[in-house]
Amino acid sequence: MTGQHKEIEFERELAEYLEAHGWLYSNNDDLYDVERALLPEDVFGWLGQTQKAAFQKFIKPGSPDEDKRRRMLLDRLVKSLDKPMTDREGALRTLRKGFNVAGLGAGSAKFDMMQAKPETSLNPTTQARYEANRLRVMRQVHYGDGNKSIDLVFFLNGVPVATAEVKTENTQTVENAKQQYRERIIQPKGKKPFALLGNGTRALVHFAVSEDEVWMTTKLDGAKTRFLPFNRGTED
Repeated sequence: MTGQHKEIEFERELAEYLEAHGWLYSNNDDLYDVERALLPEDVFGWLGQTQKAAFQKFIKPGSPDEDKRRRMLLDRLVKSLDKPMTDREGALRTLRKGFNVAGLGAGSAKFDMMQAKPETSLNPTTQARYEANRLRVMRQVHYGDGNKSIDLVFFLNGVPVATAEVKTENTQTVENAKQQYRERIIQPKGKKPFALLGNGTRALVHFAVSEDEVWMTTKLDGAKTRFLPFNRGTED
């Protein structure tokens, strides 16, 4: 078995484990919107299930401009996600506080993008919204021009919140995964940064993973990127 094949098998094993524990699983990135760095199917699925009245009021299913309204909603979500963390905005705030959208004669609406775990199960509506959260793992996600892809990306209701680069110790080490991250953020001069890998604009944490070690960083900063151990030990 070649080294690359072993890495693919390890990547697949991780994804299938999550699937067995309730996650949605995509073995390719066909559903992924590269430009927006979103998974529209899960965004709309979450909004339609948990905020049906407001969602249908804005989208107007079956109307001639339904597709236009869907694009507008996604673009407004992107605008909220793209705000820099220095302005107390970006992905984390959007997930916690939601986002506003207005226009196309539908008035204004505020949409929540997640439901935190309730402290108790006494409120069935809140509990149902929490259980409706869509967690998805997607393999080989292309994030920009060309064929560059990341092994695993983890989504919450269509918003990418974490990435992982997977290595096997008998081929490349976790240090190789770290180096790949350090090189990925480098952009050709004059080009817009990759949304998926921006500081707080989408994925909030990036993991370098092997069978024995896991390291993490919350900010990709080229050669200056610093990783901290995320190791939790093994049975021995």
